Amino acid sequence: MAMFKTFIVLLVAPTVISQNVIDLSGSNWTLTNPPYNNISVPGSVPSQAHLDLYAADVISDPYYGLNDFNLRWVANSNWTYSTSTAGLDMSKSTQTWLLFNGLDTFTRIEFCGQPVASTNNQFRQYYFDVSALLNNCASPTLSINFGSAPMIADQIAVEPNQETWPYGVEIIYEFPNRQFIRKEQSDFGWDWGPAFAPAGIWQPAYVLQLSSPPDASSEIYVRNSDFGISRVGQLNNLPPDQSAPWLLNASLDVLGTLPKGAALSYAFRDSSTNKTVSSGNLTNLMSSNSTITGTAILDPSAYELWWPRGLGSQNLYNLTVSVVDCSGTTLASVNRRTGFRTIVLNMEVISEEQIAQGIAPGNNWHFEINGHEFYAKGSNFIPPDAFWPRVTETKMQQLFDSVTAGNQNMLRVWASGAYTPDFIYDIADQEGVLMWSEFEFGDALYPTDQEFIDNVAEEVTYNVRRVNHHPSLALWAGGNELESLELQNVNQTSPDEYNYYLAQYEQLFLDTIINIVYANSKSISYIPSSTTNGYLDLNFSLPKPMTERYNNKTPGSVYGDTDYYNYDSLVAFNYSSYPVGRFANEFGYHSMPSLQSWQEAVSPEDLYFNSSTIQLRNHHYPPGGLNTSNYANTSKGMGEMTIAAERWYPVPNKTDSVANFSAWCHTTQIFQADFYKSEIQFYRRGSGFPNRQLGSLYWQLEDIWQAPSWAGIEYDGRWKVLHYVAKDIYQPVIISPFYNITTGDFEIYVTSDLWSPATGTASFQWYQWDGSPITNISTPSTAFTVGALNTTRVYATTIDNSSLDYNNAIFYMNITAEGQLPNTKSKTTFNHDNFFHAYSLADAELVDPGISLTYSNDTQNVTVEATGGIAVWTWLDYPAGVLLNFDSNGFLLLPGQPREVSYTLKSDTTNGLWTGQVSVENRSMEITESTPPGRSDSDKTGSVNNYDGHSMEHSVPNWQGGSDLLRSLKRAAAYTRSINDLVVQTDPLVLTPSRQQQ
Repeated sequence: MAMFKTFIVLLVAPTVISQNVIDLSGSNWTLTNPPYNNISVPGSVPSQAHLDLYAADVISDPYYGLNDFNLRWVANSNWTYSTSTAGLDMSKSTQTWLLFNGLDTFTRIEFCGQPVASTNNQFRQYYFDVSALLNNCASPTLSINFGSAPMIADQIAVEPNQETWPYGVEIIYEFPNRQFIRKEQSDFGWDWGPAFAPAGIWQPAYVLQLSSPPDASSEIYVRNSDFGISRVGQLNNLPPDQSAPWLLNASLDVLGTLPKGAALSYAFRDSSTNKTVSSGNLTNLMSSNSTITGTAILDPSAYELWWPRGLGSQNLYNLTVSVVDCSGTTLASVNRRTGFRTIVLNMEVISEEQIAQGIAPGNNWHFEINGHEFYAKGSNFIPPDAFWPRVTETKMQQLFDSVTAGNQNMLRVWASGAYTPDFIYDIADQEGVLMWSEFEFGDALYPTDQEFIDNVAEEVTYNVRRVNHHPSLALWAGGNELESLELQNVNQTSPDEYNYYLAQYEQLFLDTIINIVYANSKSISYIPSSTTNGYLDLNFSLPKPMTERYNNKTPGSVYGDTDYYNYDSLVAFNYSSYPVGRFANEFGYHSMPSLQSWQEAVSPEDLYFNSSTIQLRNHHYPPGGLNTSNYANTSKGMGEMTIAAERWYPVPNKTDSVANFSAWCHTTQIFQADFYKSEIQFYRRGSGFPNRQLGSLYWQLEDIWQAPSWAGIEYDGRWKVLHYVAKDIYQPVIISPFYNITTGDFEIYVTSDLWSPATGTASFQWYQWDGSPITNISTPSTAFTVGALNTTRVYATTIDNSSLDYNNAIFYMNITAEGQLPNTKSKTTFNHDNFFHAYSLADAELVDPGISLTYSNDTQNVTVEATGGIAVWTWLDYPAGVLLNFDSNGFLLLPGQPREVSYTLKSDTTNGLWTGQVSVENRSMEITESTPPGRSDSDKTGSVNNYDGHSMEHSVPNWQGGSDLLRSLKRAAAYTRSINDLVVQTDPLVLTPSRQQQ
């Protein structure tokens, strides 16, 4: 007999009808595959076939080696999950429902040996009344057959009259035809992750039994809810009246039958004290057999506002909404934690007042929280695992701890993954991290036949209603790069067909999805594409309320958000190459993970740059199909990392091959971090320039597995150099350098994202690399005042190589400022330092800095000191078996100025032994001719392994050798640093107090 987790749900007083809710995660499941008669293993829920096969030792770790190739047979097979459901109430007065919160993806469901339904959408909630089947069933069993998603997608693609698109519109990573099915798009491969295309019951599943007694109300079960908190009169995409009362809109989707005269009541309790703040009955009731909705006007003085991290407190309330029948019996109650805030993406036309302040004409493109514009600082969140059932609350809490420690207040939840589970939004609510959320469409155009549209409508409705109560929810976007990439591809390759595909795009994103968002939420803005120039018109009386701008731009005006990728490291750090927009939602460059991460997934003999396993786990650039020998494309990505490292930094020269490999991986991380830093400085300075740039979200926050990627946090939670550097440059008040090598203009700016002016002193000094001050250039300290959400220039001069030996000069800058954090009453002191060198570090006259490292048993901190010269990119490393982050890393050390570094320990399996294995290194120590990151200097070809484990000889491009051409390019690259740096305005914007948010 199957074992169940059975919950008798007793909810809020006065009287609550019990509900028999059977959690199917407690059932004894079996996973089988009919063609493979020898495969019959225990299954689990939530789970996916790969995970259960791995648990049963049928397959090895999917993440190890090249198993993303070896295990394609799993994705290409059908799998059946089955369990016994004996012990159910068989009486005819009981309704029995099957409820699935996520089936991935194509299923045939049978109950009691009879067909129930088929499903075809990973993102929908499915529910089926199986009462009639149970009434005639002696031995209830549940069987769910999952079809192969790649195979079915291929079949759909060749159906008669199926939609097609011009060449290049569908970006194929590995498995093709993903746009035809409603499954996590990255399951078919992406340039940062594997293509496992898993199948299974990936979200919770239940059997529900509801009684229908003849003399009382029938039982009901709330399967989904939509709780919206907005200002009275608020409309999507428009800033609301902040003085208006709050409006609670509560809507419950139920299974069972709502009795005539059913009502709704509500109660808010402070989540920290559990004290009731307000309660009452909802009015304006509307109900059907399956949904009941009501509203309440709330006194704003009773509630504290919710703010993002760094802008105020995260005040939260527990909301209970109950369904009550005419006799006062509570039939069902729903509890959700929520908060009071308004969040708007302001895309309105730049006003005359703004133009008078120096802001360029065009449209706004920034977020406003509770009526205040703010600078959004953060990154892009991708699926944290290829298998969602193993994404735990513990791992996500650790990740969000890293987000907040990194001074980030917003994540863009990238489209083409899966809709984020509620527990992740709960963490975001608690931590004050705004979640720019997206529907699961990206890097393709999609069908618009009625069946597809109807399927998407159910998916969108369910998920919009499910997450609407979360105060961290900041935005709904239709999909990823649809306007900036997909429509542009059509216009370039098939301009005659552009209007046809534009109409299809608008049917899905501007006829269907937008109206579902607007119908179910008044508090959230919507954009049809992640990168967009905004709208031309917003008219809520029209069936299509939003008219997109597309490329209807006026010269001299600034519109929309931007993304930026340039893999030619020759022009890295050239500020004139960066886009000028109102907001930067994607930008980046790839790097290698650490040796510790590689060792989790790669055999020791493969730990070198040119090994087959390392290369083929790099999916930049992707194969564009199912071939398993993608050396031509992946070597380009590997080469980009290597050339960037050699061009800009001293590169490793270690005799131990594994240590050399590790050091090369680390050098690619330094370039990545350095490049992102230059972009973030540029974008943040834009807050005080005419483009009024108010957000930068870099690509990407975290890894989905162990491989080269754009991530700042590795799969196990270890911080790359990038995350430390982003933490530093995302501080509230920063100092940053800008150099135009064409003119010799050298400027230093202080930038603040505070909501009131900050005052302080900026100090500067030129040094030689041995630490000696350079005294022939005047660098006096400067007092400054920087306005709210603004920037100010604190130093300006002209330099050239005749007055300064660029190869032996580094500029150090520091500020100490005093200001007030938003929504605080006291002053805070802010410190920030930065450095600048005009030439590539590969050509700099570096010296051995003589670094010492000590550990204090008293403070449990480490202290790093340079005694012989300046140490640049000083890096503290720690061994495998422990997860921690230092409070700072990847920093500059001046001689004689020791730096004490603390840390946050997250997990430790070494019993504390890791403290004796912390090491320190820096780029100043790599000052001799490099050893290529292969196995040895002579490796031009190597014995490598292909995906099925057979040894083969494969010629690998020798990207790593220091050719004369490459070395000449390094010097040329130094001279292009910031060529024609776009100086839009030398003085900061003059903002009125209302714009400064005082």
